[in-house]
Amino acid sequence: MWRLWVPRGVTLKMKFIHTADLHIGKRVCEHSMLDDQKHILNEILKIVDKEKPDALLIAGDVYDKSVPSAEAVEVLDNFLVDLSMRGTKTFVLSGNHDSAERIAFGGRIMASRGIHMSPIYSGAFEPVTIKDEFGEVDVWMLPFVRPATIKAKLGSGETADAERERITDYTSAIQMAISKMNRVPGRRNVLLAHQFVTGAQVDENGSEEFVGGLDNVEAYAFDGFDYVALGHIHRPQNVTKDESGAGRVRYSGTPLKYSLSEASHQKSVTVVELGEAGAAGSMAALTIREIPLKPLRDVRKIEGTFEKLVSADYREAQVREGKSLDDYIYVVLTDENDVNDAAAKLRGYYPKLMALGYNNSRTQSVAHLDFDNVDKKSPSEIFGDFFREMNNRDMNQDENDFVHDLIESIWEGEK
Repeated sequence: MWRLWVPRGVTLKMKFIHTADLHIGKRVCEHSMLDDQKHILNEILKIVDKEKPDALLIAGDVYDKSVPSAEAVEVLDNFLVDLSMRGTKTFVLSGNHDSAERIAFGGRIMASRGIHMSPIYSGAFEPVTIKDEFGEVDVWMLPFVRPATIKAKLGSGETADAERERITDYTSAIQMAISKMNRVPGRRNVLLAHQFVTGAQVDENGSEEFVGGLDNVEAYAFDGFDYVALGHIHRPQNVTKDESGAGRVRYSGTPLKYSLSEASHQKSVTVVELGEAGAAGSMAALTIREIPLKPLRDVRKIEGTFEKLVSADYREAQVREGKSLDDYIYVVLTDENDVNDAAAKLRGYYPKLMALGYNNSRTQSVAHLDFDNVDKKSPSEIFGDFFREMNNRDMNQDENDFVHDLIESIWEGEK
């Protein structure tokens, strides 16, 4: 029997690369992200070539829509073909943005080439087993599911009815689903899942979808797995750590920034290395590291007056700092008055302008309109009060004259 020769003092570990939430086909502020996604998938392929992992784990939200465009399907198809040609085992999970049926289609044929697509949830599980010098590692896939789906797949009879009664929330539902996985004692186990786990840090106004805690899953639902590769939250993070500090339940985050709230993120893939299984059923040794990803374009915000932001000095300074004017730019203008046709003008300098807003005394003010004695004020005075609250200043003479003449013309027309 052949055995892999390893130099003395060197220990081989089972190695996985974990990513998630590709959202292929996504549009942000009406900008197609397909070119950026092609670029970042190619960057992941370069990492695969360098790291030579035993498998790539893609933990859900492969597409951005349940019915993806033909272009999005082509991008994923090319990526999976490239992985297959490299001989890299790949696990593709369906998330809440995906159609489970579309992800599962052709799965049995693709499995013969090492591409394992998550099947439609049926209540039954069959792991894919990978071997290394320490033995077997079972890789399980739990596609995005809701409690109602899990209840529906429990079957009929007294036992099934009793199990349904025990499902009262997302945590108990996920525990029930996992209980149907026939894990073999002594084997290491890796799980792909796509859920919102309690304790995960979520960005305000971010791209993730959750419903006020109703769909939270407590981390203890995943107890017993040596590593849980999560998708759904876009910020890379460990949800739990064991006594050694290893993050056994982890979000890899997205490979790209998909909103302004993610501008400060350092996007990456997670490299997971599993050692030998622990004694008496304890967890396998685990090490985790991140490999940064360099996007085709960054996402960032710039703020200032219109004159400043379009000036040659300001733009040249950005380039000197290594920032591209072709990045996805969110602009905040500090001019007191709106700049006429500002968005169109700014696109002449920043082609990938995503959104435009204002930050000035008008937008910072909070309206406190006083309706007392309104019957004793003239229409011009009432409008003046409103203008002052909305703009944090009084009308100038020209504005005052315009409003007075307009009100007079309206009243004249009603006589």
